[in-house]
Amino acid sequence: MMLLPSQLWSQPRKPTAVAEIATYNGLDREQVLYTGAKGEGKIVWYTSLAGDSYKAIARAFEAKYPGVPYRAGDSELVPRMTEEAKARRPIFDALETTEDSLMTSKVSQLLRPYFSPSLDKYPDDAQEKADKHLTFWTTIRESYLGFGYNKTQISPNAVPKGFDGLLHSELKTKIGITLNETSAKMIGAMIKIKGDGFVKKLKSQEIKAYTVSSAALADLIASGEIGTSFHIFRNHALVSAAKGSSLGWIPMELVPTNSGGVALPAQPPHPHAALLLIDFLLHDGAKILDKFQYGHPTTDYGFKRWYQDRGRPLADLEADSARWEKLAKEITQR
Repeated sequence: MMLLPSQLWSQPRKPTAVAEIATYNGLDREQVLYTGAKGEGKIVWYTSLAGDSYKAIARAFEAKYPGVPYRAGDSELVPRMTEEAKARRPIFDALETTEDSLMTSKVSQLLRPYFSPSLDKYPDDAQEKADKHLTFWTTIRESYLGFGYNKTQISPNAVPKGFDGLLHSELKTKIGITLNETSAKMIGAMIKIKGDGFVKKLKSQEIKAYTVSSAALADLIASGEIGTSFHIFRNHALVSAAKGSSLGWIPMELVPTNSGGVALPAQPPHPHAALLLIDFLLHDGAKILDKFQYGHPTTDYGFKRWYQDRGRPLADLEADSARWEKLAKEITQR
């Protein structure tokens, strides 16, 4: 078929520059991105997701979009991104990580605003808005900190209904924590509700410190080596319980919330593939993460979430974190 000049003028110009691809909203968006991604030959995704969750996303993406090979990186994301930017040799195409890292990346001008047809399904507070209906990142998963306990070791009467319950006599010597950002965030929640004085009272409970990850701490409670902890992730507890363990979980008055968002780097080497993956993460990816018991910003779980990193200067966040970590160390010292 021969196209007449008037028909040629009517054909929409396909986006080629990164800025055009990042904001393209044509009806043929998916086909344009997929065709471009196959030509680019691969996609590199930096993510802080752990375990099998990101692998499940990778398998689903490659099954839906064959011909776009996929590679993921998962350690020291922000320093790596910064070094790539300084060397002017960007490697990654899309980013999924926690809100504090995203904030640092934005301040360092490592991110580019983007459009996705799925953005209207996410509330405003789940997006870091930019101009022209674009966003710097969108939250696709949340993890919630609460009281985790071994149901065979802690009697129902000793399970706290709030922070005050952490002082129950039955919990003495049975509480374990890790000296990391998760315990610090829960200390921050306690201070917000009860004040510094309450936190200092916890020292009388003879809390033990463990040098393990948050997931490993949950495993120690599930196995019975530790009776309880006040900073266990809900998704870790639910996954463990589904496998038949005795690990229980309940929220406190305020639930520190770790959120993970999807972002586009300023100069993705494979921009079509980058936006194709971002669209996938905001739609299919969120559904996959639900199977791994991650929370979603659009779902009400019946407790009060606390986004301790949101909307605050980085300097203030760092100062608070240092203070909370100091208190966590103090209540575990004998």
